[in-house]
Amino acid sequence: MKASPQLQIEAPPQFAAIRMRLESLDPQQLAEIVQLLAMTDAGAVIKVVLAGENSDWARQVPPWIAGFAVAGSDLVVIFPERSPGYPHDTFDDVLRHEVTHVLIERASGGRPVPRWFNEGVAMAVERAWRFQDQTQLLYQLVLGSRTSLADIDRLFGGTQSDQTRAYALAGAFVRDLLQEHGAKVPGEILMRMGHGSSFDSAFTAATGRTPTTANYEFWERQRIWTTWVPIVTSTATLWSAVTVLALLAIRRRRKKDAEIEKKWKEEEENATD
Repeated sequence: MKASPQLQIEAPPQFAAIRMRLESLDPQQLAEIVQLLAMTDAGAVIKVVLAGENSDWARQVPPWIAGFAVAGSDLVVIFPERSPGYPHDTFDDVLRHEVTHVLIERASGGRPVPRWFNEGVAMAVERAWRFQDQTQLLYQLVLGSRTSLADIDRLFGGTQSDQTRAYALAGAFVRDLLQEHGAKVPGEILMRMGHGSSFDSAFTAATGRTPTTANYEFWERQRIWTTWVPIVTSTATLWSAVTVLALLAIRRRRKKDAEIEKKWKEEEENATD
């Protein structure tokens, strides 16, 4: 197993508990990122700053951003006072996601990596494909038409809803790449870039397809039916349906009980008269 990247976490006193939690993250989880990216060396220490809402860092990004990696540096900034939103669940997720961005830049030799690939790989590293990802993808498929990779990159610079769509599509596309070409493909692409290739050349050499062709094939595989079926048959949906039926049954029973009590009351009043 590859060595885990070393983190140096800095935080003001009010974030001491979160700092301790992040420091206790299993190094194996970070080592797996290094392995996926086919890196032989994780590189220099990555500095992680936990910043407050009154910091200069917070004023540089929209309020829904829970963290970011500073391009061209070894620095990650996380905002503990913000609630992680899609695609993150916890600050552990945020940390793994942003550390992945730093390592991608190192693995590529600093050469330009498209945002959709950068974010999609970070999502794949951050956690397994979840029910929320399935439903988010279904929503985006219903909401909009086919989106080019260039348009996905542009969405990352838009509103919060634009960014949610960008994350959903980028994550789904990279997941599709992993299913079609195996878990080693991100590392192979980045390794070729580290040796001097452009992203498009490295992608084509690793997959046998241009990014544009791969995106076309991805959309051809995205049918509402094939995406909808796993959601409908999932455990989460099943329990949701059971819960709804149970609530309806309870409501019906309470209504019936109320009618009986009303009838008894009327009978008592009539008997008194």
